Amino acid sequence: MSYELGRGTGPLRGVKVVEIAGIGPGPHACMILADLGADVIRIDRPGGQPFDSGTHDVLTRGRPSVAMDLKQPAAVAAVLDLVGRADVLIEGMRPGAAERLGLGPAECHDRNAGLVYGRMTGWGQDGPWSQAAGHDMNYIAITGALHGLGQDPARPHFPGNLLGDFGGGSTYLVIGVLAALLEARLSGQGQVVDAAIVDGTAHLNAISSTFAALGLASDRRAAGLLDGGAPFYALYETADGGHMSVAALEPQFYAELVRRLGLDLPDRDDPASFPAIRAALSARFKEKTQAEWSAVFDGTDACVTAVVSLTQAPTHPHLAARGTFVEQEGIVQPAPAPRFSRTPSTLGVAPGGPGAQTREALTVWGIDDVDALIDSGAAVQA
Repeated sequence: MSYELGRGTGPLRGVKVVEIAGIGPGPHACMILADLGADVIRIDRPGGQPFDSGTHDVLTRGRPSVAMDLKQPAAVAAVLDLVGRADVLIEGMRPGAAERLGLGPAECHDRNAGLVYGRMTGWGQDGPWSQAAGHDMNYIAITGALHGLGQDPARPHFPGNLLGDFGGGSTYLVIGVLAALLEARLSGQGQVVDAAIVDGTAHLNAISSTFAALGLASDRRAAGLLDGGAPFYALYETADGGHMSVAALEPQFYAELVRRLGLDLPDRDDPASFPAIRAALSARFKEKTQAEWSAVFDGTDACVTAVVSLTQAPTHPHLAARGTFVEQEGIVQPAPAPRFSRTPSTLGVAPGGPGAQTREALTVWGIDDVDALIDSGAAVQA
């Protein structure tokens, strides 16, 4: 068989995870766990998920796809058998949905008392909006994170779905699962990890609470130190329509910026000087192309880098030297992160369509009568 348990090389080798497939942050969290060496088995619905891109879906890499109809008791029983062999279960349904399927924490802990049960939602397991639909933009909107984003004073700008789904969502789910897994190894008891995007995003934005306590939060966009209000932490257009990111916050880095630009600028510690500094930087950066400015600042302490596109990023000299992006079966994608000196992560199973490994994965995990499950329609082999 092409799929085997224990093939991962990362620090989570030997950890077994059951993933009840969803979209967005849940799959991203399970991708991270698989990258780190865990054996993750993905339970897909027959036909896949909304927005499913099959073999091109990088978020599903590293684990086999098993298609099961969880409305059938035999499929639920098979998943509970998997739970009995697992260390972690991840689900991202609305609160109460897993319980209605017979796969809630009570049923799973009856089968495996040491199981870490990870729940990924936007609003959380409780609260007045826990049953409401929502997406990344909605979650970051009520935490105070979205309001200040962007340099347009008239309206905020959202960073795709990076901040909520993956920053406040999957990242915190993984942190919670790993912490609970460590505790379970000591106590022998599992627990539920309630990872809500609203909670994680608020926590991720803790530095804003510091700024507020210091009286540095104005609730106005492009008015603070890190949001474009300061001319030495901003973006500037180049002669060819590209952009350079300038983040010369510390005085010594700012001095290097000014020296390499060849400018004589007013006192940067006086906010009244900001318009003049910004105008001077804007005019100077317009004098050269992005490539020319990249050469000027290459490897310096001026904290200036080109803003490159996603298609350009893999060939950036620094990222290429580190191997930050890799290619698997023709798809360029981020390499596993972070890196480990003794147990390096490696890519596992390439993304496949829903149910591509149903028979072999269930068999390897030790489920009996797999062919009977497939014949009955409880499981589907693509």
